[in-house]
Formats: sequence, structure tokens, C-alpha cells
Amino acid sequence: MRKLSQQEEKELISFIKDWLKTHGLNQKDLAYELKIKSSRTSEIILKIKEFYKKGGMFNVAKNLIKIEQNWLNNFKNDYQEINQTPPYNQLDIDSLVNQINQDTSS
Repeated sequence: MRKLSQQEEKELISFIKDWLKTHGLNQKDLAYELKIKSSRTSEIILKIKEFYKKGGMFNVAKNLIKIEQNWLNNFKNDYQEINQTPPYNQLDIDSLVNQINQDTSS
């Protein structure tokens, strides 16, 4: 398989930076998903080149899609956790009943 050209490499770097910005993430988040120690652009592109060697642009895209799916699943789970209203406990219900009784007797 041929190597990435300099132009393809520049385009990939530009795409990845825009892609991360779209998701509100940074290179550190991507490095974590790629399981590399450094979040430097040079280290990320080395990992991308590794994907390219193993299966061309298709393999690069497949791996980036897998990462994006993981992020989207995590965002969805975080959103559900944040937006779930906590269930009422007995003290809350007793307090509400007392308040209702006070309001209706006035």
C-alpha cells in the first residue's frame, strides 16, 4: 500500500481538528481513544498512518467512525444521567403533602 501524500496528511490533520472542534473535544480526547500516550499532532498522525498501512483510507475512516460512535454513546449516556430527575424520597412526599394541606386549609 502506498504512503499518505503530504497533501493527504495535511487534509487529514485539518479534518481531524475540525471534527474534534465539532464535538467540543480536543486532541487529548482523541489520543485517549487511539490509546496513545501523547496528544501531539505528530503522534496522532503516526497512529493514522498505521491505520492507513493496514487498510488504506477505508481503515482510517473505519477507526475514526468507531471512535465517533463511542463518543456519541458516551454523550448520550451522560445526557441521560444529567437530565434524569431524581426520584422523590418519602421525606419529599411528606413535605409536599403537608404543603398541599396547608395551602388548601388557608
